[in-house]
Amino acid sequence: MFRPKPTSRFILLALTLLLLVNFPTSITASEPTTSESEDSELEELLALDDEVEQEEEEQGGTPNVRSSEAELLTKAQRIVLELNHDNTKRVIDKNEFVLVLGYAPWCARSAELMPQFAEAATSLSELGSPLLMAKLDAERYPKTASLLEIKGFPALLLFVNGTSQVYTGGFSAEEIVIWARKKTGEPVIRISSVPAAEEFLKKHHIFVVGLFEKFEGPHYKEFVKAATADNAIQFVEVSDIDVANVLFPNVKPANLFLGIVKSEAERYTAYEGTFEMEQILKFLDYNKFPLVNKLTESNSATVYSSPLKLQVIVFAEEDEFKKLLEPLQDIARQFKSEIMFIYIDITDENLAKPYLTLFGLEEAESTVVAAFDVRVNSKYLLESNPTPSNMEEFCSGLLHGTLSPYFKSQAIPNNANETVHVAVGKTFDDLILNNHKNVLLEVFTPWCITCETTSKRVEKLAKHFKNLDSLFFAKIDASANEHPKLKVDDYPTLLFYAANNKENPIKLSTKTSLKDLATSINKHVKAKDEVAKDEL
Repeated sequence: MFRPKPTSRFILLALTLLLLVNFPTSITASEPTTSESEDSELEELLALDDEVEQEEEEQGGTPNVRSSEAELLTKAQRIVLELNHDNTKRVIDKNEFVLVLGYAPWCARSAELMPQFAEAATSLSELGSPLLMAKLDAERYPKTASLLEIKGFPALLLFVNGTSQVYTGGFSAEEIVIWARKKTGEPVIRISSVPAAEEFLKKHHIFVVGLFEKFEGPHYKEFVKAATADNAIQFVEVSDIDVANVLFPNVKPANLFLGIVKSEAERYTAYEGTFEMEQILKFLDYNKFPLVNKLTESNSATVYSSPLKLQVIVFAEEDEFKKLLEPLQDIARQFKSEIMFIYIDITDENLAKPYLTLFGLEEAESTVVAAFDVRVNSKYLLESNPTPSNMEEFCSGLLHGTLSPYFKSQAIPNNANETVHVAVGKTFDDLILNNHKNVLLEVFTPWCITCETTSKRVEKLAKHFKNLDSLFFAKIDASANEHPKLKVDDYPTLLFYAANNKENPIKLSTKTSLKDLATSINKHVKAKDEVAKDEL
């Protein structure tokens, strides 16, 4: 949850949000009503929708009369209650289940979520769900938002008999519906006919199907427990083999079967483990993702929740990625349940740039293939062309631990005539660790407020000690260079590497006077006969 500023790419979504916010709803801030009239108005509006639909059917209405999207939006606006300071407590206390969307009109992610929330409200209403969907303009009613503990936008909270629960589902309409039904007592859908199964397939892109001779017994109980514990995937139960084969083709006649279905290249995966809740959930964790996951802001939390600790990420423009997708899926099949494969649009700065910056490649425009081992916090970079054979070899090295970690580095600079040499990732060994002299290293970043002052003092110290052959001065930009032996998280930092002990640098204070720093350096050099006079 965060508060991003409005950007041009969200203008259209923002307009949608404003329409939804300002369109008349069953409860408005300007016209507070009693709870009885609220219920009456809502029923009247829904009845009006049914009358209009019936009239259109009788008159042979054409699709041009009203688009399906506009129809959905209008109906959803009437179903989703608008909360305000006066009615919020009454609505939450009166209803067993209330799902509240806290939003701000300027919030781009609120604008993205609002149509999905509206579509979910319509679907749940048609399914006869007891859940009431409501929305609150948290900027307009800050005190009410604070009482509900809405601290960021958008925020989703489920109230069960007045007690709030944090929303943990996805953000598409389908995901909201699945999560809501599970939390309101409907974790499993029972399908009893082939037509019903065919209709179900049209609406769901991922689901778990369980085939049971009877809906009872220990195996069935574990299935239901898994369905209740999982927050994201719809579970389906069937007892007819023909119905099962519509949902999951080629199911062999048996008294027990479980499988996951996805609308992607790796469509069907059968479960071969024991019918225990923990084992079923583990199976889903490793098999619910596509072979290659396209990362978006809305699914990022789900992708990051994967138990797979090895990740290969491809950054590419959309057209370039289309050429790589099929061979990448073939590679992903080889490493299924071992490596998570992710695609990020390299032109999406919000998603791509934070990753690319870790490699010093934030300005990259052509395809980049990188990898992470989150167990040891290491990153890797494919430095050859991203051909199928090179990518396969790269993934194999990642899995077997034979890849060398990648440490970013600036280009090697020309240090001729410099009193303070510039070290980069590629020269850290030569200039610092393998240098036979004592080394004073300044570690800085461009964004550090006090680093400039320290840099000037180091320059003065370097000039002061210029005749001391046993002492070498260097500096390194830690934001653009890395080395496994350089572990600094506070800037500026001054490190003294003794000539005979480069493995244990001594940290010097950056807050003492220039004279005290010179005295400290003299002390560590331990070559009094060569030390310059203690004067500046």
